[in-house]
Amino acid sequence: MALTERGIQIRIRLFGILFVLVFLLIAGRAYHLQVVQASELQGRADQQRQHVIKLAPQRGSIFDGRGDPLAVSLVAESLYADPVQIKDPEQAAAKLKKHLKKSEKEIVRLLSSKKRFVWLQRKLDPTVADQIRDLKVFGLQFVTERKRYYPQASTAAHVLGFTGLDPRGLEGVELEYDRQLQGEAGRLVSLRDARGRGLASEDQLVQGGVAGNDLFLTMDRSLQYIAEKELARVVQETGAVGGTVVMLEPASGRVLAMASQPDYNPNSAGRYKASKRRNRAVCDMYEPGSTFKPFLVAGVLEEGLVRPEQKIYCENGRYSVGGKTIRDHKKHKKLTLTEVLKFSSNIGSAKLGKALERERFYSYIRDFGFGEQTGLDLPGEAGGLLRPSSRWFEIDLAAISFGQGLSVTPIQMASAMGVIANGGLLMEPYLVERVVGSDGQQIQKRLPQVRRRVVSEKTASEVKEMMVTVTEPGGTGTRAALPGYRVAGKTGTAQKVDTVTGGYSPDKRVSSFVGFVPADNPALVLSVTVDEPQGKAYGGLVAAPVFARIASQTLSHLNILPKGSVATLTKSQMDEEPLPDMVAEIIDVATSDGLRMPNFSGMSYRQVLQMMEKKNLNLKLSGSGEVVKQYPAPGQIIRYGKQAWIRFGV
Repeated sequence: MALTERGIQIRIRLFGILFVLVFLLIAGRAYHLQVVQASELQGRADQQRQHVIKLAPQRGSIFDGRGDPLAVSLVAESLYADPVQIKDPEQAAAKLKKHLKKSEKEIVRLLSSKKRFVWLQRKLDPTVADQIRDLKVFGLQFVTERKRYYPQASTAAHVLGFTGLDPRGLEGVELEYDRQLQGEAGRLVSLRDARGRGLASEDQLVQGGVAGNDLFLTMDRSLQYIAEKELARVVQETGAVGGTVVMLEPASGRVLAMASQPDYNPNSAGRYKASKRRNRAVCDMYEPGSTFKPFLVAGVLEEGLVRPEQKIYCENGRYSVGGKTIRDHKKHKKLTLTEVLKFSSNIGSAKLGKALERERFYSYIRDFGFGEQTGLDLPGEAGGLLRPSSRWFEIDLAAISFGQGLSVTPIQMASAMGVIANGGLLMEPYLVERVVGSDGQQIQKRLPQVRRRVVSEKTASEVKEMMVTVTEPGGTGTRAALPGYRVAGKTGTAQKVDTVTGGYSPDKRVSSFVGFVPADNPALVLSVTVDEPQGKAYGGLVAAPVFARIASQTLSHLNILPKGSVATLTKSQMDEEPLPDMVAEIIDVATSDGLRMPNFSGMSYRQVLQMMEKKNLNLKLSGSGEVVKQYPAPGQIIRYGKQAWIRFGV
C-alpha cells in the first residue's frame, strides 16, 4: 500500500516537472515571438492584412524663364478592380468596354483573374471616371494619381519631351532631368480580412508621396511661339520636309527658343511617329555651306594672313583644285576679304583655306565647337562629322572652306556664331536655369560658362563688320535686313548627300541663314535652316526672310527699339532694293506720329502676339492669363521711343 502511494507521488511530481518545463518552453517561445521577432512578424502581418500598390509619383513642373507653366502634373483618377468581388465578369466587361481603351475580351480576362488587384485603366479623363461610377459595378475602385499635362500643347514640344505612364521622362528635358523631376511615389493601402477579402472602400488610403523639383528654363514662351509659328509658315510655303530655328543669347549661351518642324503634341505623343518627335535642332546633321565661311575668315584674320582690305583674285568664276572645278554664282576677278564674305565667293574661300592650311584650319574649326557636342543639357545631341586634317586632300581643304565635306548641327552653328557676336568667347549653351524644390527653396542655379576663347575681340569685331555687309545692298542676305537695326549674318545653300549614290543630290538642298542682331550690341543669335525647300532654294530667298520676321518680333518683345524713324528707314531701303513682306507691313501701319494702340482687353497671350505681329507693335508683356491692363489706352498714339506695355492677369 505504501509503495502504491509512493508511486502516485512520483508520478505527480514527474507530471509537475513536465508541466513546468512545457510552461517554460511556451513562455520562452512567446517571449521570442513577441519580443525578439516582434518587428519581423509585425511586418509579415501587415503584408497579409494590407494590400499595397505603388502609385505614380508626382513630377515637378517645368516653367519658362518668366514663370509660365510648360509642363504640370494634374490630378487624375485610375480604375482598378478586385476580381474576387466581381460575380459576373462578362456582364461587367460589357458595361465597361465603351468607356475603356481595351477590348471586351481583354476586360473579361482581367476581371476573371485570381489576383486580388488588377489595373483596368490608369489616369482616366474626369468625364469617363464619372460615367464608370454611374455603372455601380461592385468590385471596381478608383484611386487618385497624377497625370502629366502640357498646357501649351505643341509649343516647345521637342525641348520638353514627354513622359510614360510611370511617369518617367522619355525624351527632352523630361528625360535629361528625370531624377530632379521625379518625386517620391505614394502607396495605395487596402485592408483585407483573414480570407483576403477587402473590408471596405473607406479603409483604402494613400500613404507617403513627395512632389518632385520644379525646373525653370532659359526659354521664353512668347519667343518660342514666334519661332515655331514662322518656321511652320516657311515649311508650309516652300513644301519643305522640315526645318529648325535656334535662338541664343550670345553673352551667356542661354537658349531663348528652339523650334523644329514637323512638330507634335506631347499630350498624345504616342500618336506621332518618332521622326516627328525628333528634336532636329540637336539631332540632325547637315552640311553648312556658305554659313561656314565667317569661321574661316576669323581664322585667317586671327593668324594675320590677310587684311580686310586686301584683294584676292577669284579667277573670274572658275577655279581648278585637285582635279575638280570650283565655281562662283557670279564671275568675280578681285575681291577684298570683306567682299568674299559679302558676295559669298567659293573660290575666294578656297584660296583663304589654302592660306590657312589644313592643321590650323582644323584647329579653328574644333575651337569653334564643331566635331563635338556643345554640352547642351538635352539628350541625344549629335557631335557632327569632321574628319581629321591628316585625311584631307587638296579638294577636301577647298570644299570645307566653303562648308562642304563636314556636317554640323543647328545648335552648333548658333553656338559658333555666338563667338563672333560676343567678342570671341565660346559659351556653353544651356536650357535649365534653376531647380527649385517642392518647398520653394532654390536647389541649383546655372551660371554662364565660358568653354574657351576662340579669337580675339579685334578679330571678332572685324568679322562682325564684314557680316553686316552681307545684309546690306548687294549682299546675299538683304532679305534679312531690319529697318532701324544693323544685322550681321550669312546665307547658306548646301546640297544634300544622296544616300543611294553617295554623291550630292542634284535637287535636294538645305537653305540656311545664321546671324545676330543688333550688330553693335547683339541681343540674340538666330540660326534658321529649311530642309529641302521646293523651287528656288537659296538661303537668301528662303531662310533670310524667316530670320527677319522672327528677329523683328523678338526685338519688339525684348523692348529693343530701332534707331531712327522706322518709316524713314524703310523708304530709304526701298529705294535701293525690294524688301521682305515684313517691312512693307511696317509702312502700311505707320502714321506720321506713330502707331495707334489697339484694344487688347480680355485677349489671351497668343491673341496679343498675333495682333502685335499683324500691326508690328513694340509692346512689353508681363504676367499670364488675359489682358487686364494696357498702356497707352486703346486708340491712342504709340510714340516712337516711348514704352508701351500690356499686363496679364487671372
